[in-house]
Amino acid sequence: MQEITQFTAMVVESVEDQIVFGPKQISLDDLDKGDVLIKVVYSSVNYKDMLAVQKNAGVIRNYPMIPGIDLAGIVVSSEAEEFSVGQEVIVTGYEMGMSHTGGFAEYARLPHDWVVPLPEGLSMKEAMMLGTAGLTAGLSVLALEEAGMAVQNAPRILVTGASGGVGSVALAILKAAGYPNITALTRKDNQDPLVTRLGASHIIKPEQVFLKENPLLLKGVYDYVLDTVGGDVAAHLIPQIDYDGAISLCGNAAGIKLTTNVLPFILRGVKALGIDSVQISHDKRCRVWEKFATDWKITDQLEVNEISLQELPDTILALKEGRHLGRTIVAIS
Repeated sequence: MQEITQFTAMVVESVEDQIVFGPKQISLDDLDKGDVLIKVVYSSVNYKDMLAVQKNAGVIRNYPMIPGIDLAGIVVSSEAEEFSVGQEVIVTGYEMGMSHTGGFAEYARLPHDWVVPLPEGLSMKEAMMLGTAGLTAGLSVLALEEAGMAVQNAPRILVTGASGGVGSVALAILKAAGYPNITALTRKDNQDPLVTRLGASHIIKPEQVFLKENPLLLKGVYDYVLDTVGGDVAAHLIPQIDYDGAISLCGNAAGIKLTTNVLPFILRGVKALGIDSVQISHDKRCRVWEKFATDWKITDQLEVNEISLQELPDTILALKEGRHLGRTIVAIS
Protein backbone atom coordinates (compact mmCIF):
# COMPACT_ATOMS: atom_id res chain seq x y z
CA MET A 1 0.00 0.00 0.00
CA GLN A 2 1.26 3.42 -0.95
CA GLU A 3 2.12 5.46 2.12
CA ILE A 4 -0.64 7.90 3.04
CA THR A 5 0.52 11.01 4.86
CA GLN A 6 -1.70 14.09 4.75
CA PHE A 7 -5.04 14.28 2.97
CA THR A 8 -8.08 16.57 2.85
CA ALA A 9 -11.23 16.22 4.92
CA MET A 10 -14.14 18.49 5.70
CA VAL A 11 -14.09 18.81 9.47
CA VAL A 12 -16.73 20.22 11.78
CA GLU A 13 -15.41 21.67 15.05
CA SER A 14 -16.73 23.52 18.08
CA VAL A 15 -14.67 26.69 18.56
CA GLU A 16 -15.58 29.09 21.36
CA ASP A 17 -19.14 27.73 21.41
CA GLN A 18 -19.48 28.20 17.64
CA ILE A 19 -19.67 25.45 15.00
CA VAL A 20 -16.97 25.79 12.33
CA PHE A 21 -17.03 23.67 9.17
CA GLY A 22 -14.38 23.60 6.46
CA PRO A 23 -11.47 21.79 4.75
CA LYS A 24 -8.53 20.62 6.82
CA GLN A 25 -5.40 18.54 6.27
CA ILE A 26 -5.47 15.42 8.46
CA SER A 27 -3.74 12.01 8.69
CA LEU A 28 -4.95 8.43 9.11
CA ASP A 29 -4.45 8.83 12.85
CA ASP A 30 -7.39 11.27 12.82
CA LEU A 31 -9.78 8.62 11.51
CA ASP A 32 -11.79 6.41 13.83
CA LYS A 33 -11.06 2.71 14.15
CA GLY A 34 -12.11 0.06 11.67
CA ASP A 35 -10.76 -2.93 9.78
CA VAL A 36 -11.37 -1.63 6.23
CA LEU A 37 -9.60 1.45 4.84
CA ILE A 38 -11.32 3.00 1.82
CA LYS A 39 -10.17 5.61 -0.67
CA VAL A 40 -13.32 7.68 -1.07
CA VAL A 41 -14.19 8.47 -4.68
CA TYR A 42 -17.66 9.96 -4.23
CA SER A 43 -19.88 11.02 -1.37
CA SER A 44 -23.30 12.69 -1.39
CA VAL A 45 -25.17 15.39 0.52
CA ASN A 46 -28.18 14.50 2.65
CA TYR A 47 -30.51 16.38 4.99
CA LYS A 48 -28.76 14.78 7.97
CA ASP A 49 -25.41 16.13 6.71
CA MET A 50 -26.87 19.61 6.83
CA LEU A 51 -28.03 19.04 10.40
CA ALA A 52 -24.59 17.69 11.32
CA VAL A 53 -22.96 21.08 10.85
CA GLN A 54 -25.61 23.03 12.78
CA LYS A 55 -25.31 23.93 16.45
CA ASN A 56 -27.36 21.77 18.83
CA ALA A 57 -28.90 19.74 16.00
CA GLY A 58 -28.25 16.46 17.83
CA VAL A 59 -26.46 14.68 14.97
CA ILE A 60 -22.86 15.22 16.16
CA ARG A 61 -22.14 15.38 19.88
CA ASN A 62 -18.35 15.05 20.00
CA TYR A 63 -15.96 17.31 18.09
CA PRO A 64 -13.96 17.40 15.92
CA MET A 65 -15.83 15.15 13.48
CA ILE A 66 -15.79 14.41 9.77
CA PRO A 67 -19.44 14.39 8.61
CA GLY A 68 -20.79 12.57 5.57
CA ILE A 69 -23.20 9.66 6.01
CA ASP A 70 -22.53 8.22 2.52
CA LEU A 71 -19.51 7.14 0.51
CA ALA A 72 -18.51 5.03 -2.44
CA GLY A 73 -14.88 4.12 -2.89
CA ILE A 74 -12.11 1.58 -3.35
CA VAL A 75 -10.72 -0.69 -0.64
CA VAL A 76 -7.10 0.27 0.12
CA SER A 77 -6.53 -2.29 2.87
CA SER A 78 -8.69 -4.80 4.72
CA GLU A 79 -8.21 -7.00 7.75
CA ALA A 80 -11.54 -8.67 6.95
CA GLU A 81 -11.59 -11.57 4.52
CA GLU A 82 -14.91 -10.35 3.07
CA PHE A 83 -13.15 -7.51 1.22
CA SER A 84 -10.08 -7.33 -0.98
CA VAL A 85 -7.77 -4.52 -2.04
CA GLY A 86 -9.13 -2.74 -5.12
CA GLN A 87 -12.74 -3.76 -4.51
CA GLU A 88 -15.40 -1.08 -5.09
CA VAL A 89 -17.76 -0.63 -2.15
CA ILE A 90 -20.60 1.47 -0.70
CA VAL A 91 -21.12 2.60 2.90
CA THR A 92 -24.24 4.38 4.14
CA GLY A 93 -25.70 4.98 7.57
CA TYR A 94 -24.74 3.32 10.85
CA GLU A 95 -22.76 5.86 12.90
CA MET A 96 -20.71 7.14 9.96
CA GLY A 97 -20.57 10.93 9.86
CA MET A 98 -22.15 11.16 13.30
CA SER A 99 -20.01 9.51 15.98
CA HIS A 100 -17.60 7.81 13.55
CA THR A 101 -15.55 9.79 11.02
CA GLY A 102 -17.43 9.88 7.75
CA GLY A 103 -17.44 10.27 4.00
CA PHE A 104 -16.44 13.91 3.48
CA ALA A 105 -12.75 12.98 3.32
CA GLU A 106 -10.31 11.42 0.89
CA TYR A 107 -10.07 8.33 3.10
CA ALA A 108 -12.39 6.57 5.53
CA ARG A 109 -11.72 3.71 7.96
CA LEU A 110 -14.76 1.65 8.91
CA PRO A 111 -15.89 -1.67 10.41
CA HIS A 112 -16.28 -4.28 7.68
CA ASP A 113 -19.88 -5.08 8.60
CA TRP A 114 -20.88 -1.55 7.56
CA VAL A 115 -19.47 -2.06 4.06
CA VAL A 116 -21.56 -3.26 1.08
CA PRO A 117 -19.96 -4.55 -2.15
CA LEU A 118 -20.88 -2.37 -5.12
CA PRO A 119 -23.24 -4.53 -7.21
CA GLU A 120 -22.45 -5.25 -10.84
CA GLY A 121 -24.31 -2.83 -13.08
CA LEU A 122 -23.96 0.16 -10.75
CA SER A 123 -21.04 2.59 -10.78
CA MET A 124 -19.65 4.36 -7.72
CA LYS A 125 -20.94 7.65 -9.09
CA GLU A 126 -24.42 6.22 -9.64
CA ALA A 127 -24.41 4.78 -6.13
CA MET A 128 -23.84 8.25 -4.68
CA MET A 129 -26.44 9.81 -6.97
CA LEU A 130 -28.73 7.63 -4.87
CA GLY A 131 -26.94 7.44 -1.49
CA THR A 132 -28.91 7.32 1.76
CA ALA A 133 -31.73 9.26 0.09
CA GLY A 134 -32.05 6.56 -2.55
CA LEU A 135 -31.74 3.76 -0.04
CA THR A 136 -34.50 5.35 2.04
CA ALA A 137 -36.74 5.84 -0.99
CA GLY A 138 -36.18 2.24 -2.05
CA LEU A 139 -36.98 0.92 1.43
CA SER A 140 -40.14 3.05 1.47
CA VAL A 141 -41.37 1.69 -1.87
CA LEU A 142 -40.64 -1.91 -0.82
CA ALA A 143 -42.48 -1.42 2.49
CA LEU A 144 -45.54 -0.03 0.73
CA GLU A 145 -45.50 -2.91 -1.76
CA GLU A 146 -45.28 -5.39 1.10
CA ALA A 147 -48.34 -3.60 2.55
CA GLY A 148 -50.31 -4.23 -0.65
CA MET A 149 -49.32 -1.53 -3.16
CA ALA A 150 -49.22 -3.13 -6.63
CA VAL A 151 -48.95 -1.74 -10.16
CA GLN A 152 -51.86 -3.79 -11.49
CA ASN A 153 -54.23 -2.05 -9.07
CA ALA A 154 -53.25 1.46 -10.31
CA PRO A 155 -53.24 2.80 -6.73
CA ARG A 156 -53.45 6.51 -5.96
CA ILE A 157 -50.01 7.34 -4.51
CA LEU A 158 -48.87 10.58 -2.91
CA VAL A 159 -45.20 11.47 -2.41
CA THR A 160 -44.48 14.35 -0.01
CA GLY A 161 -41.31 16.45 -0.15
CA ALA A 162 -41.29 15.32 -3.75
CA SER A 163 -38.50 17.61 -5.00
CA GLY A 164 -36.08 16.66 -2.23
CA GLY A 165 -33.53 13.87 -2.14
CA VAL A 166 -35.76 11.02 -0.95
CA GLY A 167 -38.90 12.26 -2.68
CA SER A 168 -37.28 12.75 -6.08
CA VAL A 169 -35.74 9.27 -6.05
CA ALA A 170 -39.06 7.78 -4.90
CA LEU A 171 -40.86 9.38 -7.85
CA ALA A 172 -38.30 7.95 -10.26
CA ILE A 173 -38.60 4.46 -8.71
CA LEU A 174 -42.39 4.52 -8.90
CA LYS A 175 -42.27 5.64 -12.54
CA ALA A 176 -39.73 2.93 -13.41
CA ALA A 177 -41.89 0.33 -11.67
CA GLY A 178 -44.87 1.38 -13.82
CA TYR A 179 -47.16 3.12 -11.33
CA PRO A 180 -49.45 5.42 -13.38
CA ASN A 181 -51.19 7.55 -10.74
CA ILE A 182 -48.64 9.48 -8.69
CA THR A 183 -49.28 12.80 -6.96
CA ALA A 184 -46.40 14.99 -5.78
CA LEU A 185 -46.66 17.43 -2.89
CA THR A 186 -44.44 20.46 -3.47
CA ARG A 187 -44.18 23.81 -1.68
CA LYS A 188 -42.89 26.01 -4.51
CA ASP A 189 -43.87 26.34 -8.16
CA ASN A 190 -40.24 26.11 -9.32
CA GLN A 191 -40.19 22.51 -8.04
CA ASP A 192 -43.05 21.42 -10.30
CA PRO A 193 -41.16 20.83 -13.59
CA LEU A 194 -38.74 18.49 -11.78
CA VAL A 195 -41.42 16.32 -10.17
CA THR A 196 -43.41 16.17 -13.40
CA ARG A 197 -40.36 14.97 -15.31
CA LEU A 198 -39.66 12.34 -12.65
CA GLY A 199 -43.11 10.80 -12.91
CA ALA A 200 -45.75 12.82 -11.07
CA SER A 201 -49.06 12.92 -12.93
CA HIS A 202 -50.61 15.38 -10.43
CA ILE A 203 -49.19 18.11 -8.18
CA ILE A 204 -50.70 19.51 -4.99
CA LYS A 205 -49.67 22.26 -2.58
CA PRO A 206 -49.76 22.29 1.23
CA GLU A 207 -53.11 24.14 1.34
CA GLN A 208 -54.67 21.11 -0.35
CA VAL A 209 -53.42 18.91 2.51
CA PHE A 210 -54.52 21.08 5.41
CA LEU A 211 -58.23 20.81 4.64
CA LYS A 212 -59.44 20.95 8.23
CA GLU A 213 -57.97 21.68 11.66
CA ASN A 214 -57.31 18.41 13.54
CA PRO A 215 -59.24 16.21 11.09
CA LEU A 216 -60.63 12.92 12.41
CA LEU A 217 -61.55 11.25 9.16
CA LEU A 218 -61.73 12.81 5.70
CA LYS A 219 -62.56 11.47 2.27
CA GLY A 220 -60.09 8.76 1.25
CA VAL A 221 -58.28 10.30 -1.70
CA TYR A 222 -55.00 8.31 -1.55
CA ASP A 223 -54.36 4.59 -1.30
CA TYR A 224 -50.71 4.97 -0.30
CA VAL A 225 -48.62 7.87 0.95
CA LEU A 226 -44.83 7.90 0.82
CA ASP A 227 -44.10 10.60 3.37
CA THR A 228 -40.65 12.16 3.68
CA VAL A 229 -41.38 15.14 5.94
CA GLY A 230 -43.44 14.03 8.98
CA GLY A 231 -45.06 16.46 11.39
CA ASP A 232 -48.39 18.10 10.62
CA VAL A 233 -48.15 17.11 6.95
CA ALA A 234 -48.24 13.41 7.82
CA ALA A 235 -50.85 13.99 10.53
CA HIS A 236 -53.24 15.66 8.07
CA LEU A 237 -52.69 13.04 5.37
CA ILE A 238 -53.41 9.95 7.48
CA PRO A 239 -57.18 10.75 7.66
CA GLN A 240 -57.18 11.06 3.83
CA ILE A 241 -55.90 7.52 3.20
CA ASP A 242 -58.56 5.13 1.86
CA TYR A 243 -59.49 1.71 3.22
CA ASP A 244 -56.63 -0.78 3.71
CA GLY A 245 -54.08 1.82 2.61
CA ALA A 246 -50.75 2.68 4.18
CA ILE A 247 -48.33 5.51 4.85
CA SER A 248 -44.55 5.12 5.06
CA LEU A 249 -42.74 7.59 7.33
CA CYS A 250 -39.03 8.35 6.94
CA GLY A 251 -38.42 12.05 7.68
CA ASN A 252 -39.01 14.87 10.14
CA ALA A 253 -38.34 18.08 8.20
CA ALA A 254 -41.87 19.24 9.10
CA GLY A 255 -41.46 18.24 12.75
CA ILE A 256 -41.18 15.18 14.99
CA LYS A 257 -44.66 15.34 16.53
CA LEU A 258 -47.49 13.34 15.01
CA THR A 259 -50.81 14.63 16.29
CA THR A 260 -53.49 12.35 14.89
CA ASN A 261 -56.21 9.95 16.07
CA VAL A 262 -56.94 6.23 15.89
CA LEU A 263 -59.96 6.38 13.56
CA PRO A 264 -58.09 5.90 10.25
CA PHE A 265 -56.37 2.86 11.75
CA ILE A 266 -59.40 1.16 13.33
CA LEU A 267 -62.10 2.15 10.81
CA ARG A 268 -60.12 1.93 7.57
CA GLY A 269 -57.30 -0.44 8.51
CA VAL A 270 -54.67 2.13 7.55
CA LYS A 271 -51.10 1.01 8.25
CA ALA A 272 -48.22 3.24 9.39
CA LEU A 273 -44.81 1.96 8.27
CA GLY A 274 -41.66 3.31 9.88
CA ILE A 275 -38.63 3.44 7.56
CA ASP A 276 -35.09 3.33 8.94
CA SER A 277 -32.05 3.47 6.67
CA VAL A 278 -29.40 3.66 9.42
CA GLN A 279 -29.43 0.31 11.24
CA ILE A 280 -31.23 -1.94 8.75
CA SER A 281 -29.82 -5.40 8.09
CA HIS A 282 -26.98 -6.02 5.66
CA ASP A 283 -29.24 -8.31 3.60
CA LYS A 284 -31.91 -5.63 3.19
CA ARG A 285 -29.28 -3.07 2.14
CA CYS A 286 -27.93 -5.44 -0.48
CA ARG A 287 -31.46 -6.14 -1.74
CA VAL A 288 -32.15 -2.45 -2.37
CA TRP A 289 -28.75 -1.83 -4.01
CA GLU A 290 -29.32 -4.83 -6.30
CA LYS A 291 -32.69 -3.37 -7.30
CA PHE A 292 -30.95 -0.11 -8.25
CA ALA A 293 -28.50 -2.10 -10.37
CA THR A 294 -31.30 -3.98 -12.18
CA ASP A 295 -35.03 -3.13 -12.05
CA TRP A 296 -34.60 0.43 -10.79
CA LYS A 297 -32.10 1.88 -13.27
CA ILE A 298 -33.10 5.49 -12.67
CA THR A 299 -29.93 7.54 -12.21
CA ASP A 300 -30.22 9.06 -15.69
CA GLN A 301 -33.59 10.51 -14.63
CA LEU A 302 -32.42 12.23 -11.46
CA GLU A 303 -31.62 15.91 -10.95
CA VAL A 304 -27.97 15.63 -9.87
CA ASN A 305 -25.41 18.33 -9.20
CA GLU A 306 -21.72 17.44 -8.79
CA ILE A 307 -19.48 19.51 -6.53
CA SER A 308 -16.03 19.38 -4.93
CA LEU A 309 -15.30 19.09 -1.22
CA GLN A 310 -14.52 22.79 -1.11
CA GLU A 311 -18.00 23.64 -2.44
CA LEU A 312 -19.77 21.70 0.30
CA PRO A 313 -20.52 24.68 2.61
CA ASP A 314 -22.50 26.45 -0.13
CA THR A 315 -24.58 23.33 -0.82
CA ILE A 316 -25.18 22.79 2.90
CA LEU A 317 -26.48 26.37 3.13
CA ALA A 318 -28.80 25.87 0.15
CA LEU A 319 -30.19 22.74 1.81
CA LYS A 320 -30.74 24.61 5.06
CA GLU A 321 -32.54 27.47 3.29
CA GLY A 322 -34.77 25.20 1.21
CA ARG A 323 -33.15 26.16 -2.10
CA HIS A 324 -31.75 22.71 -2.83
CA LEU A 325 -33.34 20.49 -5.49
CA GLY A 326 -32.73 16.81 -6.19
CA ARG A 327 -29.42 15.22 -5.32
CA THR A 328 -25.86 16.55 -4.94
CA ILE A 329 -22.82 14.30 -5.13
CA VAL A 330 -19.32 15.21 -3.99
CA ALA A 331 -16.40 14.19 -6.21
CA ILE A 332 -13.59 13.49 -3.77
CA SER A 333 -10.92 11.46 -5.55
